[in-house]
Amino acid sequence: MAIRQRIRKMALSKALDKYYRVMSVHKRGHLQEFYRINVLKRSVLADKPMDEITSVDIANYRDSRLSSISERTGRAVSANTVRLEMALLSALYNLARIEWGTCTHNPVEHVRKPQVSSGRTRRLTSVEERCIGRALRARNDELAAIFTLAIETAMRQGEILSLRWEHVDLHLGIAHLPLTKNGTSRDVPLSFKARQALRDFAGPLSGPVFNYTSSGFKSAWRGIVLALGIEDLHFHDLRHEAVSRLFELGTLNVMEVAAISGHKSLNMLKRYTHLRATQLVSKLDARRRQAKKLAAMFIPYPAEFCEKDGTVAVRFADLEHLTVPATTREEALRNASEDLLRIQARAVCAGKRLPPPGPVMANDSRRFLIRPL
Repeated sequence: MAIRQRIRKMALSKALDKYYRVMSVHKRGHLQEFYRINVLKRSVLADKPMDEITSVDIANYRDSRLSSISERTGRAVSANTVRLEMALLSALYNLARIEWGTCTHNPVEHVRKPQVSSGRTRRLTSVEERCIGRALRARNDELAAIFTLAIETAMRQGEILSLRWEHVDLHLGIAHLPLTKNGTSRDVPLSFKARQALRDFAGPLSGPVFNYTSSGFKSAWRGIVLALGIEDLHFHDLRHEAVSRLFELGTLNVMEVAAISGHKSLNMLKRYTHLRATQLVSKLDARRRQAKKLAAMFIPYPAEFCEKDGTVAVRFADLEHLTVPATTREEALRNASEDLLRIQARAVCAGKRLPPPGPVMANDSRRFLIRPL
């Protein structure tokens, strides 16, 4: 005769607290799980015994969350957020079924998970980069350095904030990360700009590089972006931007970029490489080997006309450069092309990198591309 398992009654809220104590606190992402657990504890499921929650209850929770508005962002709760909450619930049930005896099955297992988008493609424009950089420098040097490191190194926010001076070698140009999100160590090469940003406020031989906590920095970042009126820009988008720029250099292969960024999956790395169309125009038009080399250095930039008192000039928004005024648009375009060629040639000779060209939307009557060659 089969012996029927006796179920120990435990409310979901109590089970979530126990799961956090025995499982979550040992994970590197325990703070994120803490937030998810608090959300689940505020749901209608919280007071129900675990063994009485059905797959229908889980489906109702899913649909309710997807139709709700986040108190923090003021936007609809994302599908990925709900997927992560359901994944936590599923892990809880699997543990409780085997080790705690508070349920006999996992009601989350066969419930449909929300479809997640293919990933963000938000790129930082040159104008946004300059505005944010100026605002952060006006606030304090630490914020400006964190911003520079994010763009120059592709490090995650947590990796930057956890940097210690004993792990930074400005002479060799290396920042050592003893423990990353993937659970492994990584050495990150520091570009000239990254090294300069750290030198500007170089601290003691040991100890934390930055004084900001995760929540403190997030609050400062949101305040700056909101004050500047920049929409839909997350700090993590800077990592996307940095990896995309590494590919746009044209000198690093996929494995080298992965070594810098710390991506374990090359498929995941592909999601971050959204190359600007303006930087591909010259490559598509190139016919000969020498032309390709020149095109890689002398790329088109978007511009717009500025007309005043009978004269016309061309302004490059990404370069903050206004050309010599002319009497006709045709003459202004010639001046702009010559100026762009001169600016890019000087940058090549000095070994400097110009800001990447911003996007130009199709059928944009106000902006157009200026070619230096």
